[in-house]
Amino acid sequence: MHERNIEFESSNPIEIFGANNANIHIIQQYFSDLKIIARGSTLKAYGPGERLDRLEDKVQLLVNYFLQYGKLEETDVERLLQQDVSYLENPNDSKDDVILYGINGEAIKGRTKNQRELVKSVDKNDMVFAIGPAGTGKTYTAVALAVRALKNREVKKIILTRPAVEAGESLGFLPGDLKEKLDPYLQPLYDALRDMIPPNKLEGYLEKNIIQIAPLAFMRGRTLDHAFVILDEAQNTSLPQLKMFLTRMGSSAKFVITGDLTQVDLPPRVQSGLVSITEILAKTRGISFVRLTEQDVIRHKLVKKIIEKFKKFENGDG
Repeated sequence: MHERNIEFESSNPIEIFGANNANIHIIQQYFSDLKIIARGSTLKAYGPGERLDRLEDKVQLLVNYFLQYGKLEETDVERLLQQDVSYLENPNDSKDDVILYGINGEAIKGRTKNQRELVKSVDKNDMVFAIGPAGTGKTYTAVALAVRALKNREVKKIILTRPAVEAGESLGFLPGDLKEKLDPYLQPLYDALRDMIPPNKLEGYLEKNIIQIAPLAFMRGRTLDHAFVILDEAQNTSLPQLKMFLTRMGSSAKFVITGDLTQVDLPPRVQSGLVSITEILAKTRGISFVRLTEQDVIRHKLVKKIIEKFKKFENGDG
């Protein structure tokens, strides 16, 4: 039996330990063969030497994560403890990872390896497909990149589009004008925008059509120039719809297409265009495909478990 004292001198231990030592409880569950005690600014641990080395490495990873992102939530602790590869390749260059600062001054960054890969891909390519399960930050990261491009005057407008209701986009029976009909389906995009743009400014952008909402069916015939365009929930488009959308791309435009191939809501006889497009456009210069996995989930810790359980069920391993 060995003893190890891990001191927290450069950071507030409360931020690392969590409220009521919640993060310590998670660490204890992960290192169930160790006895871990939090006292003041010291973490005391007892157990086999090599496991104590592993614990110290993981705790340092958590500290580095907090220093880089300014927060350490329970979902972050769970994810980082389960990773064999550090999510912080360059913790000393954290400022370079900031996409933009939100309305509360919070730095918005890619928080996982694949989210950062998405940021890099958008910087290098004009068309990027971000494909992965719910909660992996596909849409949020895409919106952050769009807002950054608008603020930097790299584009003149942001266009947000999403298949509404179902792939057929049967909007006519819904009450209200076009915006009111679409708002429920575009709510995740609005939620992200509200984190990044002050309310009055956002309202002005919407009124001046600097930020536009457009149902996918109404994109036909348009040429989208000098715009950052996001197609969300692309798994619910047919191949002809997706082809129509992709060919709207004008000069100086960025297209980001997000989708979750595990949540296709199309009728049984209609194949998702997103499935086909990954084969049709594979290895096309200027087009990038970024795959996110359950390891990138940043919502509640149960979301990751749900995704994993469904995967096992669908593969017949449940």
